[in-house]
Amino acid sequence: MVLPRRTLVACLILASLLIAQTDLTGFWVFRVPTGDGNFRDLFFEWKQTGETLTGAALTDSRKLPISRGTVKNGKVHFTIVRVAENRTVTSTYDGTLDGKRVQMTAVRPDETVHGVFERSTPEAAAPPARLPLPPLHDVPDNGLVRTPPLGWNSWNKFAGRVDDKTVREMADAMVASGMKAAGYVYVNIDDTWEGQRDAKGNITTNRKFPDMKALADYVHSKGLKIGIYSSPGPKTCAGYEGSYGHEQQDANTYAAWGFDYLKYDWCSASRIYKDEEMQPVYQKMGDALLKTGRPIVFSLCQYGRNDVWKWGAKVGGNLWRTTGDIGDHWKSMDEIGFRQIAIAPFAKPGHWNDPDMLEVGNGGMTPDEYRTHMSLWALLAAPLLAGNDLRSMSAETRAMLVNAEVIAIDQDRAAQPVQLVSEKGSSEVLMRPLGDHSVAVGLFNRGSSAVEMSVSLNGKTHIRDLWEHRDVPAAGDGLKASVPAHGVVLLRLK
Repeated sequence: MVLPRRTLVACLILASLLIAQTDLTGFWVFRVPTGDGNFRDLFFEWKQTGETLTGAALTDSRKLPISRGTVKNGKVHFTIVRVAENRTVTSTYDGTLDGKRVQMTAVRPDETVHGVFERSTPEAAAPPARLPLPPLHDVPDNGLVRTPPLGWNSWNKFAGRVDDKTVREMADAMVASGMKAAGYVYVNIDDTWEGQRDAKGNITTNRKFPDMKALADYVHSKGLKIGIYSSPGPKTCAGYEGSYGHEQQDANTYAAWGFDYLKYDWCSASRIYKDEEMQPVYQKMGDALLKTGRPIVFSLCQYGRNDVWKWGAKVGGNLWRTTGDIGDHWKSMDEIGFRQIAIAPFAKPGHWNDPDMLEVGNGGMTPDEYRTHMSLWALLAAPLLAGNDLRSMSAETRAMLVNAEVIAIDQDRAAQPVQLVSEKGSSEVLMRPLGDHSVAVGLFNRGSSAVEMSVSLNGKTHIRDLWEHRDVPAAGDGLKASVPAHGVVLLRLK
């Protein structure tokens, strides 16, 4: 049917008047389908003045202000700028008014998402009611991971793309690559596996993980162990269902599924509790895991806030993050790794400082930088959790990850702390006493040009280069070595 010209003009005038009269001021929720049956919700507070749009995105810990916001001819546009890992990240939002909703596309550095802005309320954006915290007590030691855990985690490479098939194939690759034989055992699923809760409050999985029990059984059949992820807050970092108010129920579910490891990420708990309340919050899950009767490694992920290394073991923690998220580039790894030396004495068998997962093989650093990464984590007695695609790694990456001589430093049962022996410009010498009375020594060049470095042997006569896999002849009471830019020479002196 063709409308008369006069009617068509009237409709267009009416539509333009409706658009002009639309006021977007108020609370909104940006609902983005995740593709697995869930939605990721991000709340906004908007204020429209004429064609200008201001306001903020309401995150767990702060408000991120809108900039360059406009509403014009039915089109909505704005940007949000935030700082992450010492870099500026800009997200651009472009949408179209669609009745009472706004169809929106958000372009971020690492993804483009499509969703819908719908009217909401301050109450919907508010956190749930605060639950009381238990009195403090020491959670009994679960007796696990007497040496730092070795394994793989899905986040660094796959983030929200992890699924059942990928986890199975990673378990297969861990065996086929020789990583299992080298001591790697944990296959850990990070965020985005979660579904909704059922009528009884039990956590369920989303479409990417159709049968968690069967998946755990498969990983176990390979002689490996399997890990899972949650948060003490109402939502995880990726906006999925957290364990808030369901700690024992979730712990029981993980145990029933057959899980051996839990990473517990602070995230939205910050909307309810203060940093100084972290200890009783984590204690709740530490108690819950112990009560299941299943041996489950407890990994605290709260980014090193509130001096976690002083109380992590008291809540049943086997390892605790000591830093923010690592990035696959030199600056991030360098800054994180060398900051760990001061707190090294807090680590002990069963309770480890965790400077975050390995980036080895993900492509953002040079081979020399990855060897520095692996060497530094080994000297720190840090967990070695690979974060690359084990199915397609190069021979060079595989050789780094399965280097038995480097792994032996990390796994030394004496658990003596690493020490800074000398520092000159960009050159640092680290030393760690080992249980057999030998000494691990790392000559690190944090600078951008190769340097000559030296170390005193202090009576040690046998020198082993752990990356070259060869003995090095001593020359008097010292040793000199050329260390490449951002590189390392890792030695064992006997």
